[in-house]
Amino acid sequence: MQAIVINQHGQSDVFEEIETPSPSARPGHVVIDVMATSVNPVDTKIRSGSEGTAGLTFPAILHMDVAGIISSVGEGVSQFKVGDEVYGCVGGIVGIPGALAEQVEADARLIAFKPASLDFADAASLPLVAITAWEALIDRASIQPDDAVLVHGGTGGVGHIGIQLAKLMGARVTTTVSTAQKAEIARSLGADEVAFYREESPEEYTSRITNGSGFHTVFDTLGGAVLTNSLKAAKLKGHVISIIGYDTYDLTDMHFKALRLDLVFMAVSIIHDLDRSHHGKILTKLSSLVDRGLVKPLIDERHPFTAEGVKAAHARLESGEAIGKIVITR
Repeated sequence: MQAIVINQHGQSDVFEEIETPSPSARPGHVVIDVMATSVNPVDTKIRSGSEGTAGLTFPAILHMDVAGIISSVGEGVSQFKVGDEVYGCVGGIVGIPGALAEQVEADARLIAFKPASLDFADAASLPLVAITAWEALIDRASIQPDDAVLVHGGTGGVGHIGIQLAKLMGARVTTTVSTAQKAEIARSLGADEVAFYREESPEEYTSRITNGSGFHTVFDTLGGAVLTNSLKAAKLKGHVISIIGYDTYDLTDMHFKALRLDLVFMAVSIIHDLDRSHHGKILTKLSSLVDRGLVKPLIDERHPFTAEGVKAAHARLESGEAIGKIVITR
């Protein structure tokens, strides 16, 4: 089969096309004919060698998200058959081949039937970001109707799903954005309030939006200074959930406000084969929400499934100018 690989770490221009053996379905697995994938920050970090490189060997097939059609089914798989249209977050990390190829083998527990209302490209934009937001806001948070919830980065990959899930739980949702265009998009996704983080400090927008009491739940999708800001924005005994905790932080605000802090890392289930079926169950529930019009993906750009298309997609994500997800499609 044709695959788009890296033979060394580097910038987005390291991708190249090669011929490599096609996968076969081991017990409990399926082979998917890849129709689309999407770019996540972790994909660019693995490519550059800055993180996520454990177990990687060259040539390496990257990308975790996939949408496609099952072409073979391994022993013991009963829930899927050849011809099924599926999506999931299945590899591209710790040496497991990813989706930048004509075919990818996937653990059947990690996938679900793709939303019928979406094409393959839109479906491929969802798995990693939706599982991450779901684990944060549904599995970890105890959001009650009318709770004040702050989702940072409302037009980012995880953030745009976070807004929609928090609204489904009945929250009053605020999100942080940088421009009027992004504010309009965030409101269309369900945000009740927006804060322009370049113009207002966490103390200022917290005072304006919550009358100074703070947010019940704060979802940090960016890490670094944003996690520090999240501690400032949370109410006394509030809850902060972050997806990036590998840094050095001053937890003074957390201590004196008696905050609860949770960290979410969805890839732990893939890396350590830990409760992988939960990912498939999340994606099954997500498909229903999407087909009912309750959750929708936000797509920035579409690129062709070629080495040049992948290079351009990675460069676009690393530019910091993307709004929503970047997809690569046949």
